Amino acid sequence: MPLPIATETDYLAAFQRLLPRGRVWHRGWGTVQAAHLLTLMPTWARLHTRAGEVIAETFPCSVAAEMLPEWEATLGLPDCEPLDTVQQRQAAVCAKFSMRGGQSMAYFIELAAAHGFTIEIEQHQAFRVDINAADDPLLDSAWDYAWTVISPATDTIVYFRADASHADEPLATWGNEQLECLIRMYAPAHTIPMFQYGTTTGTQDASH
Repeated sequence: MPLPIATETDYLAAFQRLLPRGRVWHRGWGTVQAAHLLTLMPTWARLHTRAGEVIAETFPCSVAAEMLPEWEATLGLPDCEPLDTVQQRQAAVCAKFSMRGGQSMAYFIELAAAHGFTIEIEQHQAFRVDINAADDPLLDSAWDYAWTVISPATDTIVYFRADASHADEPLATWGNEQLECLIRMYAPAHTIPMFQYGTTTGTQDASH
């Protein structure tokens, strides 16, 4: 829904309707009184427009750069290292405001996606004679608490956007340190998240 727009003449008409009744209080146009009053109205019209802009910026998922620091302070951001671009900071604000918590694989995949990362998750479990096959890895019980986050080998790239980025920002930023910090921060305390960089669960380029 578009915000209402009020011009100087709109404010003049509204002001004139509030004037006392009497011969000296004219409510039309073309009088000296109306001309004098009209000089005051641009200020109110500017305030009206500015208030509309602030209202639009109060929604976290569409917040503009002006209120971004206030939202970050309110939500305790950044969670990890400072983000490089306004676009990334806005995405982090929106993601943290809307997150509801969870411990499922789907939750962490959605958490990563909200910050611009595409991941898969592989869960591990200890070898069990009545469940596992002969060629499965012999893992002990500690592996029940381990899980691997699999991210593409080519790091996620955030491109410069004319409608969201600023003139002094790089044309593209990339890196997975933010992803690892994010996962470790929200991972259940009794688990051990590990990270593998490759295209699929069957392709392993590097892991730790």
